[in-house]
Amino acid sequence: MATTSFSPSAAIRAPSTSSFGRHLDVSRRIRLPLTRPLAPAARWGAQRHVAPFRLTARRLSVRCGALVQIDQSEFPAEVLGSDIPVLVEFVADWCGPCRLISSVVEWASQEYKGRLKVVKIDHDANPKLITEYKVYGLPTLILFKNGQEVPESRREGAITKVKLKEYLDNFLEPTSVV
Repeated sequence: MATTSFSPSAAIRAPSTSSFGRHLDVSRRIRLPLTRPLAPAARWGAQRHVAPFRLTARRLSVRCGALVQIDQSEFPAEVLGSDIPVLVEFVADWCGPCRLISSVVEWASQEYKGRLKVVKIDHDANPKLITEYKVYGLPTLILFKNGQEVPESRREGAITKVKLKEYLDNFLEPTSVV
């Protein structure tokens, strides 16, 4: 019968390649720097060298092709005085979800042409409307009929084309009780 002896060095060993120990193995982690290290002269402002793959931030504006972009002076005439329902989208240039849904809202303005007017209002340029309608999140969609906000029509955040179609059909189609 073979006997095994205990050795302290055998008790402390490197992580195994088993499925349990694989995620604990520090040597498998890969870390890539965002920029290359700077030369000593560059650290003091003489010369800067940035890696070519570094991302630069740029300001994108919200597209407004077939939509009407209005401000708070035009709001009473365009929205409150409209004969057809109006979908108001509160947006900002710096808002990522606003840029994300801009094509979906533009699609809705074309799809429901004649039955629905779609307008955009810039959040930063119209603080009175933001305060009056209590717009806390962007993008915010509010539906107006006969000069008043439709109850429970407020929608905040990004929305898909399918969800926007369901949302609009729910409020635009007349409901009949049988």
